[in-house]
Amino acid sequence: MGNSRKLSLAIAGLILGASLVACDDGRGGAESAAKQFASALSALDVGSVAFDGKDSGVAKQQVQDVFKALEPDKPTVAAGELMLDGDTATVPLNYIWKIATGEWKYTVSAEFTKSGDKWLAVWNPATLVPGLADNEILSKGTQSPQRADILGAGDAKLVTYRPVVNVGIDRLLLGSADAAASATKLAELVGVDPAAYAQQVAASGAEAFVRAITLRDEGRAITDAQITAIPGARAIPDSQPLAPSRTFARPVLGTVGEATAEQIEASGGVLTAGDVTGIGGLQQQYDAQLRGTDAVVIRAQRADLTREQIQAAGTDPRKVVFEMAPTPGTPLKTTLDPNLQSLAESTLAGVGPASAIVALRPSTGAVLAAASGPGSNGYNTAMLGQYAPGSTFKIIDSLAMLRNGLTPDSKVECTPTLTVDGRTFKNAEGYPETSLGSVALRDAFAHSCNTAFIAARDTVTQAQLEAAAMAMGVAVEAPSLGAAAFLGSVPGEAAGTEHAASMIGQGKVLLSPLAAAIMAGSVGKGSPVSPQLVLNPDAGAAAADTSGGATADAGSPSSTVTPEAPSKASGQPIIAAEAAALSDMMRAVVTSGHAGFLATVPGAPVGAKTGTAEFGNETPPKTHAWIVAVHGDLAVAVFVEDGGLGATTSGPLLKQFLAAAG
Repeated sequence: MGNSRKLSLAIAGLILGASLVACDDGRGGAESAAKQFASALSALDVGSVAFDGKDSGVAKQQVQDVFKALEPDKPTVAAGELMLDGDTATVPLNYIWKIATGEWKYTVSAEFTKSGDKWLAVWNPATLVPGLADNEILSKGTQSPQRADILGAGDAKLVTYRPVVNVGIDRLLLGSADAAASATKLAELVGVDPAAYAQQVAASGAEAFVRAITLRDEGRAITDAQITAIPGARAIPDSQPLAPSRTFARPVLGTVGEATAEQIEASGGVLTAGDVTGIGGLQQQYDAQLRGTDAVVIRAQRADLTREQIQAAGTDPRKVVFEMAPTPGTPLKTTLDPNLQSLAESTLAGVGPASAIVALRPSTGAVLAAASGPGSNGYNTAMLGQYAPGSTFKIIDSLAMLRNGLTPDSKVECTPTLTVDGRTFKNAEGYPETSLGSVALRDAFAHSCNTAFIAARDTVTQAQLEAAAMAMGVAVEAPSLGAAAFLGSVPGEAAGTEHAASMIGQGKVLLSPLAAAIMAGSVGKGSPVSPQLVLNPDAGAAAADTSGGATADAGSPSSTVTPEAPSKASGQPIIAAEAAALSDMMRAVVTSGHAGFLATVPGAPVGAKTGTAEFGNETPPKTHAWIVAVHGDLAVAVFVEDGGLGATTSGPLLKQFLAAAG
């Protein structure tokens, strides 16, 4: 009984299987072949696809030739619903290309034929691009829109298109003249390497224009007559996005030029050789916002069509298959005041070492000037420098002391020297004897008594110093700045001589000139200054490092301290009463201390604090020269690396700046 049941089931299974085979119309095999073809096209590699009447290797090469101009882009190809008609099948192939910021979508029809038990793809170039012929390939052309401006305070144009001339040798104008001789003469005239330029001209084509240099047209010393006196030389008018001068805010703004190999590699295909892009500073950080998106045109053309044939044709022999209009860039708005920035740069023009002047408006946090002197050699000392702030840090010490119950009139002990764990600290040379002994905190601050502030280490912990710095907007994040900056580093833990050194702005305490201006500005405002440089950052722009966590390598060569990580905004910010007491003490630096030279600055009364910070291992040690000041709604920090004393080096620079700023 059991065996007969098993036999019946087996017979039924055979009958059902035969019925299913009879109903199989080959759709499954055709769909599988279509999906394989779509997957191969997505990779632009059809070498594994079986074709009807076409060698797979030849088809693979033809696909690569057709799409070579679009490298490294590849499409996403998906097979649609298959239509079956006996031993032939057709299926729509849906292509999606990501072209720059746009999409190119199209659908073509692919055909398959059954040969034995296999489905073969029928070769047709039109399955690659609609209407593509067998001898055609694609070409791609791009054109960048005009780069957007960088604006300053009041929408003043800081960087905009300004007239230039491209100076070089035009091989067509050489005639019988010696190319090497002309190239050498032109190179010597414009100040480029004669040997390298002569070699470049020699390697160029017979119709090439070989640029030697681009010069600003306004105020250029080299005239057209001098250029055209050299056989083959010419100056071609053009325009480029430029600041008012070659040095104007260059470390902050950056420049515009051809993309470097590193930038091309990092762009993920956005940039290619010859593309113009931002190099350094805000130009690079906000390149996408300023550059906009290119116009893109993709055309189908004969594979053997030459540029000369295209130019000679009455109408363009190429067929446009995709076109994307350009998107203009968006101007970048900043708070930089062109007059104050120029004034700061001219004030530093004669300073040999690295130097900086930063000016900001405490009421709004607007950074009005961030100038780095010629000794900085193009580095953004103003915003990225990392230096011991010396006695300017006594502003922060004093806030901590006020929070411990002292007032500007409280008595502190100012001794000639003070020894901590075997290390002797002393006051600056020439410290007035009349300010030694038991003196008011105001007086110790005005004359910058090191020993009085170091003596306070027993009542002011390192953690309180860190908290006081954060309370003044120093060593914290700056989400509104919109640019890379180092905003200070004050360790929360230190003991012994290191804690003592922190009390006079040495040890592991580091500030940038920008951070020093923020510190002074917070006194003037009566609450922490939140600095702002960029007013309309594009959400898609590269994120700026505004945290203050730049590495020590990014700072001055004299900085050998690794900065602490930045903190969030203070939970106990400076208040108006505390700021008023500090303002009183900063004013005393001018009225009775060693910044009396600022008393004659016109306008609102000036409050200041000088600083001299030792660095290096020389005997006597080299020193950084600092001074910070508040003048009405203006806070300024002046810094000179290896500058001697703050009062005698940075002080006169500050006075010159404030007097001219008005």
